[in-house]
Amino acid sequence: MLSEQQIARFQHQGYLVINDFINADQRQQLMSQAQVQVDGFQPVANPTIFTTDQQQRVSDAYFLGSGDQICFFLEPEAVDQKGQWLVPKHRAINKIGHAQHILDPVCKQVIDQLPTAGLCEQLGMQQPRALQAMHIFKQPGIGGEVGLHQDSTFLYTQPLSCIGFWLALEDADRHNGCLQALPGGHRIPLKQRFFRNQQGGASFATLDASPWPEEPLQMLEVPAGTLIILHGQLPHYSAANTSGISRQAFTLHYVDQACAYAADNWLQTDLV
Repeated sequence: MLSEQQIARFQHQGYLVINDFINADQRQQLMSQAQVQVDGFQPVANPTIFTTDQQQRVSDAYFLGSGDQICFFLEPEAVDQKGQWLVPKHRAINKIGHAQHILDPVCKQVIDQLPTAGLCEQLGMQQPRALQAMHIFKQPGIGGEVGLHQDSTFLYTQPLSCIGFWLALEDADRHNGCLQALPGGHRIPLKQRFFRNQQGGASFATLDASPWPEEPLQMLEVPAGTLIILHGQLPHYSAANTSGISRQAFTLHYVDQACAYAADNWLQTDLV
């Protein structure tokens, strides 16, 4: 569990790095099961690409329906403009999401072994709920950039309550796209909300139009097994993977069930 010093550090900088949080066997189970899931994935003619480009996400029904499913999203450089595959299937996957922590027995077993809910309670949550999971591959050479964002944009509660848990399944450094964060940036207002619109898609609403602070991001280079806890308002980013090795990570996002979960949030699920 967290010490008073660690809690104070999280409250001060908006993130906390904990080494040796997930052991080698647990990491291998998650990575092996992800390969099993990818093996069973049957590509379609026009696959869904994961990108930080807003227009792709707001119009994609597959993405919007993934809150209670196990779905597969491709790297932008994995397919051409005609939807033709440019790399083998196992090299094409950007991420798997968003309910494997509930639906996949291997993932569920590993996640249930980790004290993430207890950490949420130490950080102020009354009723933690793991709402979203992602297995992120950050493929060698083509693993795409994830632009500067705040997690509460996508999992909005009143009051804001989202906390992210980022588990390094492999070493993460500046060459393969480690996380970068703005220390203390969780004190700035939430910039946007991503919500379902009345047209059956989703939209971004601007809540605060002021620019991001012009301050350098902290490079979070960490070894495999590390946990990074992220405040929901913390601006964070990861660059493209320009190296020849992958940077696999598993993420969980919690919200407090004591807070009101927005009825128009993009992620909707009846899964417990």
